[in-house]
Amino acid sequence: MSVKVSVVYDEDVASTSNGALVVSGMVVYDDSQLLTILPIKAEDPLMARGEEVAVQAPIVSQYNDQIRPLLDAIDRLKLLMVMKEGIQLPTIVVVGDQSSGKSSVLESLAGISLPRSQGICTKVPLIMRLQSHQSPTPELHLEYNGKTVSVEESHITTAINLATDEITGHVRDDSEIQKELQEDGVPDLTMVDLPGITRVPVQGQPENIYEQIRDIIMEYIIPEESIILNVLSATVDFSTCESIRMSQKVDKTGERTRAVVTKADRAPEDLFEKVTADDVNIGLGYVCVRNRIGDESYEEARREEARLFQTHPHLSMIDKSIVGVPVLAQKLVQIQANIIARCLPVIVKNISEKLNANVSELERMPKALTSVADAMTAFMRIIEAAKESLRKLLLRGEFDEYPDDTSKHGTARFVEMLNHFSDELRKSKESDSTKDFLIEEIKVLEDAKGIGLPNFLPRNAFLRILQRKVDRISIMPIEFAEKIWDYIDGMVTSVMIRHSEIYYQLKGSTKRAAHNLIGKMREQSMNRMKEIVQMEKLTDYTCNPDYMVECTKLMAQQENFVRNVNAALKKTYGPYRVSLEGFGDIEVEHLRQHCNFVHQAFDLKMRMTAYWKIVLQRLVDSMALHLQYSVHSLVNNDMEEIVHELMGPDGRGIERMLVESPAIAKKREKLKKSIKLMKESKDVVAKIMDRIAGYDD
Repeated sequence: MSVKVSVVYDEDVASTSNGALVVSGMVVYDDSQLLTILPIKAEDPLMARGEEVAVQAPIVSQYNDQIRPLLDAIDRLKLLMVMKEGIQLPTIVVVGDQSSGKSSVLESLAGISLPRSQGICTKVPLIMRLQSHQSPTPELHLEYNGKTVSVEESHITTAINLATDEITGHVRDDSEIQKELQEDGVPDLTMVDLPGITRVPVQGQPENIYEQIRDIIMEYIIPEESIILNVLSATVDFSTCESIRMSQKVDKTGERTRAVVTKADRAPEDLFEKVTADDVNIGLGYVCVRNRIGDESYEEARREEARLFQTHPHLSMIDKSIVGVPVLAQKLVQIQANIIARCLPVIVKNISEKLNANVSELERMPKALTSVADAMTAFMRIIEAAKESLRKLLLRGEFDEYPDDTSKHGTARFVEMLNHFSDELRKSKESDSTKDFLIEEIKVLEDAKGIGLPNFLPRNAFLRILQRKVDRISIMPIEFAEKIWDYIDGMVTSVMIRHSEIYYQLKGSTKRAAHNLIGKMREQSMNRMKEIVQMEKLTDYTCNPDYMVECTKLMAQQENFVRNVNAALKKTYGPYRVSLEGFGDIEVEHLRQHCNFVHQAFDLKMRMTAYWKIVLQRLVDSMALHLQYSVHSLVNNDMEEIVHELMGPDGRGIERMLVESPAIAKKREKLKKSIKLMKESKDVVAKIMDRIAGYDD
C-alpha cells in the first residue's frame, strides 16, 4: 500500500538559531483513511515543508471495528482450547532455522525482548497475542498451566524462562506459553512462535532435539488453516534452509507461506535477485527487514531500516512494498484478517457438528441406575436384545446389525462349514476306493472263513470293515463340532458384550456366563456326536433307496470285472490294469495270489461303497439337524442360564449395575465438559456472525 506523509507545523512557526523549523508531527494516511500521527524531528532529512513523500506503513495502524472483533473471537476460541476438540483455527505460525533472526523479527513486532536461550526451553511454543492499546503503559500477561501471570516488560525474558522450566518439569508435551501484550504502537496480531530448528544439541539439550522440534513444527504447520511465516537469513541460500524444506512438505504450492528475510544489511548484494527469482516458491511473497543492532531503540532501528532500503545501492532496488518491519506488520494483519474471514464459516460448521455429536453421544449413554428395579429392567432389556440379535444372526439370516461384518452372518457361515465338513469326509482316505483295491476285503474274508455255503457273504465281514472305516473318520465329526461351537461361543460372547458394554460391571461376568453356557452345550454336543458315530458302527441299515440303486449299478459289473482280472493276470507282462466304471483304471497285479476271493471281495467292496455314501451323508445331515436344534434351544431356552448366573444364588448380582464404572463416569464427565465448551464457542462465533450480518445491513 502506498502511504503518503504530510508535514504538519504548529500554527506559530518558530525558527531556531540555526534556522531549523519546529515540527509537531506528521500525518500518515492512505487514499481513504487516516491511519495515525507519528512524532518526528524537524531536522529529519526526509521532511520538507509542504511535501508529500512515500514512506513505509507504520507498525501501528488503527484496526477498524470490523476486523478487531474477528481476531478477538479467534483468540477467545484459542483460550477455550477448542483445538484440543479437533476444531482447527486460523493461525500464523512462525518458523525458522536457529540464528535465522526469528527472535529479532518478533521483538521488532512486539517491541519487547524475548528469551534467546538454546537450552531445553526451546521445546515450548510461545503464542504471542499483540493488541494495540491506548494505555501509555504496556500490559504483559503470561498464560500457562492454567494460570495467568502479570509481568513487567523488563522481566519478560526471565518470566518466560521460568514458565518454560515449570512446563517442561511437568513433562507436558502439549503445553504452550501464551503471552499477551497490550501496548500502544503494536500491531493487532496473534502468532505462534515455534522453537528454532537445530540439528546439533547444545547446553544439555537431548540428543534427539531435532526430532522433537521437527515434530512440534509439523504439528502446527500441517493444518490447512495455518499461515506459515518462514524466517530466512539473507546470509544463506534459501533452498538449504530446513524450515523451507518443512514448509514445502505441507504447502507444496506455497499458497499459505510468506517469507521474511532478515539481516538484509549483512548480505545486500544478491538479495534483490533472491526475492525476485523466488526459487523456493513462496506463494504469499517476501518481506525484507533489517534486524535491530546493539542498544538501538526500536524507533531508531526502524528509522535506520528505512534509510537503508532507501539509500543502499543494492537494497534500494527492492520494491518498497516488500521492505521493512512496518510493512511486515501490515501484511501480517491483512493475512490474518483474510484467513479468519475465510475460515470462520467452516469453524461455525465444525463447532455445531461437534456439539451435536457430543450431545447425541451423551444421550446414548446409559442413565445412571438408582434402584434395583431400574437395574433389573435394564438387565432384562440387555438379555432380550441379545437374544433377538442371535435369532437374527444364527436362525433367521438377518444381518442388518452387522451389514459389513460377514464373520457375524451366522446362517451363511454354518452352511459354509457344513459344506466344508462334507467335502473333507468325501476326500478322506476312507473314501478312496482304488488304493490296494479289494485287499482289505480279501483279508477280512479270509479271517471270516467258516463252515458254510460258499456263495453266502458273511455279515460279520461287512460289519468289521464298516467299523474300521468309521473308526478312522470318527475324529472328524468331533473336530467339526468343536469348530462349530468355537464359532457360536465367539458370536454369543460378542453379541452379549456389545449389548452390555455400557454397563462396565456386567462385561466380565457376562462374558464368563456366556462362555460357561456354551461350554456346557459344547459338551452335550460332543457326546451327541460320539453317540452318532457309535450308532454307525453298531449296525448297517438304511431305508434310503439310493443305496439299492447304487449297489445294483456297481454289482452289475461283477462278472465282467472278474473276467477282465483273470485275463489281465494271464499276461506275461504288465500293465495289469482293469477299467471299472466309477473307479477308473485299477491296478490288479496284487490280486494274483487271491483269485479265489476276488468274486466275494468285489461283492463286499461294492456293497460297502454304496453304503459308505449313505454313512457320510447321514453324518453331515445329523450334524446339520443337531446344530439347528442346539442353536434354537440356546437362543430360546438356554439363555436363561446366563440370567441366573449373573444374578447369583442370592439375587444380589444385579446390584453391581448400580455402581457406574470409572470409565463410563469419566466419559460422561468429558462429554459434559466438551458440550459446555462447544456451547461457549458457539456463543462466541454466533455473536461475531451477528455482528458481520449487521455490517451487511
